[in-house]
Amino acid sequence: MIEMYDPAHAGECIRETCLKPLGLTVTEAAMGLGVTRKALSDLLNGHAGVSPDMALRLELAGWSTAETWLRMQLQYDLWKARNRTDAEPLKVRQFSEKEPVPV
Repeated sequence: MIEMYDPAHAGECIRETCLKPLGLTVTEAAMGLGVTRKALSDLLNGHAGVSPDMALRLELAGWSTAETWLRMQLQYDLWKARNRTDAEPLKVRQFSEKEPVPV
């Protein structure tokens, strides 16, 4: 599997590929999706991620599939987690088949 380098946040893609071509404002798009303006604004500005509910709403609006939006969000979240610099490194013990798993 090829790892993406600095993938776009799903909100940026929604703004650029869904709202802009149709000339929709955030308020108009939020009303059409059945969400608050704040919820959509938070998503578009990268302050919130695509939830399964939002992914379904985007799909029903004709903007790709729910799976596509969730995959995009997952790629972004995983990239951010792998490249975080503001936290301690993750400390994880590796297990082998020969070792019993501690309970």
